[in-house]
Amino acid sequence: MHIGFYNRYNIYNKNKMLQDPSSIIGDNLMYPFFYLAKKLNNLGHTASTIDTDDLAKFDTVVFVELPGRSNTYINKLISLKKPIYLIALESPIIAPENYDKKNHNYFKKIFTWDDSLVDNKKYFKINYSHRIPDQINLSSSSKEKLCTIISGNKVVSHPLELYTERIRAIRWFEKNHPEDFDLYGKGWDEYNFQGKIFGFNIARFNRLKLITKLLKPTYPSYKGQVKSKKETYNKYKFALCYENVRDFSGYITEKIFDCFFGSCVPIYWGANNIEQYIPKETFIDKRNFKTYEELYLYIKNMKDEDYLKYLSAISDFLQSNKAYPYSAEYFSETIIREVTS
Repeated sequence: MHIGFYNRYNIYNKNKMLQDPSSIIGDNLMYPFFYLAKKLNNLGHTASTIDTDDLAKFDTVVFVELPGRSNTYINKLISLKKPIYLIALESPIIAPENYDKKNHNYFKKIFTWDDSLVDNKKYFKINYSHRIPDQINLSSSSKEKLCTIISGNKVVSHPLELYTERIRAIRWFEKNHPEDFDLYGKGWDEYNFQGKIFGFNIARFNRLKLITKLLKPTYPSYKGQVKSKKETYNKYKFALCYENVRDFSGYITEKIFDCFFGSCVPIYWGANNIEQYIPKETFIDKRNFKTYEELYLYIKNMKDEDYLKYLSAISDFLQSNKAYPYSAEYFSETIIREVTS
C-alpha cells in the first residue's frame, strides 16, 4: 500500500515528520511517526506526506489532527472516495473540531486518547507516544535546584484551561521562594496578544516582534529556552507538570514522560483519571494540595530516601507492560493493524 500522511501543523509535512524524529517543542516528539514509517517500509508499504505526490496515487491517507473541512486535500480525497483516517491528539480547547462528531463521518477510523469515544470499532485508543529509554538516572547527585517548569507561554479562554494556573504557580514561587525555582520555555520574554477587539483578531500582532518584546512582562525566574528537556530536567528534583487542560479522561501528553525521561519527579495536574494509567507512586498529584505553600513544604522537606523511591517507581513503570501503550512500538502496531487490514 502507498499510505499518505498529512499533519495539520505544516512544518511537519514535506515528509519531515516521517524522516526526522525531532521537534521544535519537544525531545524526539515526532519519533512515533518516524518509527511508524520505518515499520511500514519494512512490511513492504510506502509512506510519505501527501504534499509530495499526486493524491490519486495514495491508497489511503492518515490525517494528524483535523485540518478543517475547507482543506483542499481532504475534500479532494473525499471526492476520490479514498479511505481516510484521523489521529486526534490535540486537546478539545486547542482543536475542538477534532471532537465534533459531524466531522467524524468522513473518516473510516479515528485514533484518539479520548476514553469517552473509544469503542474499538470506529474509535481506537492511541496516546502521545515515545521512544522509551532502557534506563533513567536513579541518582539525586546531579540535582542542582529544587523545582522548575518547562512550558510555552500561551493563553486560551476556556473554563478547564491550565495555562492560567501555570502562571499562578510561577508567580507564587517567584514571590515566595525564588531561590528554589526556575522557568524555561518559549514566549515568556514577549507579550502574547489574544482575543478580538471589535471583531479584529489581535493575535495577529504577535507577528510584530518589536512590539511583543517592548510590552513583555517580567518573569525574574525565566532562564530562556532549552535545547534538551531531558538534560534540563536532570538538574532539578521536581517539575510543575500541568497539561494544557484538566479533567479530560485519558488526555495524558508528553509532558509527564518528559519529566520521567529526565529523572525528575513531576507535580502533575491534568487528566482526572491519571492513576488509571500511570502509577501514583511515580508523581505528585497537585490536586492533593490546597495551597502552593503546602506543596512547597512537602517537596522542600522530602527526605532523600523518599525522593529516590519516586525515581525507582518511575524506572519500574517505564520498564513495565503498563508503559507499553505509550511507546512508539504500540503506536505503530495500532496504526498498521487498523489501516492496512
